[in-house]
Amino acid sequence: MTSRDGPPPFRTLRQAYADKVARGEITRDPAQEVLVNAFDRLIEDVAAKRLAAKSSSLGWLFGRKRQTKAPVMGLYIHGGVGRGKTMLMDMFFDLVPVRRKRRVHFNDFMADVHDRIGRHRAAVKAGTAKGDDPIPPVARDLAELAWVLCFDEFAVTDIADAMILSRLFSALFEEGVVLVATSNVAPDDLYRDGLNRPLFTPFIATLRRHAHVLHLDAETDYRLEKLNGVPVYMHPVDAANERRLDEAWRALVDGAGEHSDEILVKGRRVPVPRAVRDAARFGFADLCDKPLAARDYLAIAERYRTIFLDGIPVMDDSTRNAAKRFILLIDTLYDRKVRLVATAQAAPTDLYRGRLGAEAFEFDRTASRLIEMQSEEWREAWEAGAHERSSGTSTTTDAPASSG
Repeated sequence: MTSRDGPPPFRTLRQAYADKVARGEITRDPAQEVLVNAFDRLIEDVAAKRLAAKSSSLGWLFGRKRQTKAPVMGLYIHGGVGRGKTMLMDMFFDLVPVRRKRRVHFNDFMADVHDRIGRHRAAVKAGTAKGDDPIPPVARDLAELAWVLCFDEFAVTDIADAMILSRLFSALFEEGVVLVATSNVAPDDLYRDGLNRPLFTPFIATLRRHAHVLHLDAETDYRLEKLNGVPVYMHPVDAANERRLDEAWRALVDGAGEHSDEILVKGRRVPVPRAVRDAARFGFADLCDKPLAARDYLAIAERYRTIFLDGIPVMDDSTRNAAKRFILLIDTLYDRKVRLVATAQAAPTDLYRGRLGAEAFEFDRTASRLIEMQSEEWREAWEAGAHERSSGTSTTTDAPASSG
């Protein structure tokens, strides 16, 4: 569960936002200010609900009981990438005056849900739990952990998730959970063209009954501005280029909470050493010396829009396995229109010096793609790919359903 230590320095999001503007960290944006006001109203609603719940629990002392069942409407914010949705949600998370709160990437939350469903079914089979339907007890457990849930990058691409979302969130809302979510797509476009979508659409109505839907219509992609003009392939690996890569990463992080992450792929966890919003940073060994496969690289490319890669070495016959993985990694990032910012020991055409096997021929394609990914045309293709993600046209994963 994500949390922050110590009291927040501001009482309202408007105060915190104004402070960021005054310090030159961000530019004042009228569209963002609309969202700031909505978050402040939600903070007031949550604080009032919390106070009412406390008064109700002490009602016996005063001979009366206050009504605390009225639900708090959450927020579902959608809009293009880089407009400030995640930044503002993180500011809200810091300020909302509750202890039982959780800020999590939506995919990680759903992986946790499926794990809990599996454990409940195992417990029923072992006779240590009752009930054939795992959704109610799982929802109760999740609500006990946090009654304010903040999701980053709410997107439904997995049929196993789609099939249980309506029942799961109906149960969570019944438990009083308040939802805050950012997404690149409007609710009606979630799981668009997905398998068995009619079974998913009740979730959209449930979502609209429990969260105000807001469109963040900012004109500027602020993260894109930070990367424009940054060299994306720097060689050799020396102090100057390492410093340039660090500066580019810091500009992209822009004061947000950098953290380690992990991606669940077919029951395995792929660690992500450094992540912020929809960008991740790896060392070459993290991705190419470990036994990763195509589905791992695809999962990374689906999660992150920009990949920073430190220290691509020169490869030869003695490192053919790493070269094979690197070839596969670049093919995946290229096909999925993911931007690569990297340091390397040599120019793309000099990265592979082996003579055995097919890698020498295959690396010609990799070198060509690495060169193309530095071009203005590639940057435009990357932007178009980001727009595709924002419009909800990304590929849906055809995984086995895990109904509950």
